[in-house]
Order: sequence, then structure tokens, then C-alpha cells
Amino acid sequence: MELKLAVICETARERSDGRIDVIGIFDELHAAAFPAVQERMTIVFVMEWTEDEYGEQPFRADLVHENGRKILGLQGYTTVRQMGSGRPKTRLIQQLDKVVFPAAGEYHFELVAGGDIIETARVRLVENPDTTPAG
Repeated sequence: MELKLAVICETARERSDGRIDVIGIFDELHAAAFPAVQERMTIVFVMEWTEDEYGEQPFRADLVHENGRKILGLQGYTTVRQMGSGRPKTRLIQQLDKVVFPAAGEYHFELVAGGDIIETARVRLVENPDTTPAG
């Protein structure tokens, strides 16, 4: 498996022509205090697979604080289908509601798929008392 795209954004949707509309990509959030709640965010992963990876492939994606604490986890299966030409791709577009960030600092998603563990899609949480609550 090769990770082709990983972004955190406000919202995303897959179109009928195979493209993905991604709106409001971000890598930093400001919060007046912690814990902070992000009312809505979306994670997008596009994964490319090899010929020997056809079929049901398990995946897990954990949101991890820089101290190693996992604050959120997603898991499931993606179906890798043989395509006419080129390597097959699968997509995960997952809306996350009311994500609680317990402290300021760096967070990242840890994607486990196809036997690989990849740290990706980073977001930094900054305490800023003059900010309205995250969300």
C-alpha cells in the first residue's frame, strides 16, 4: 500500500467522476482553553494498492498527541478491486464530530494499512485566549 493523499479539512465529498472535493484544509487550530472541542472535521486518505493486495484490506487510523496518547480511533475494511489498468486505489473520507483535543501541541494520524504504519495528516493545536472556541 502506498498513501497517495492524507488531509484534514472542514469537509470533503467524492464526486461521481471519481474526483474528491476537499474544502477548508487546515494544519493548525486555535483554542481559547483546553480541553478544546472541534465541532466538525474530516479526514481524507487515498491509498494505492499492489496486485497482491486485492480483496478486503483492514485499516486503522488513530489520532495521536505528541506525547503518544491516542485520542480517537477509526477502523474498518476497504475493498481493493482489480482495475482495467494501473494500480487500484481506495479512499477513506470520514467526517469526525466533536473531536476533543485534551491539550495544546502536535497531533497526527497514524494509519495502519497493507502492513504499513504511516504517520501523516498533522494538526497543531495552539492555546490563544483571544480565540473563540475551536469549531
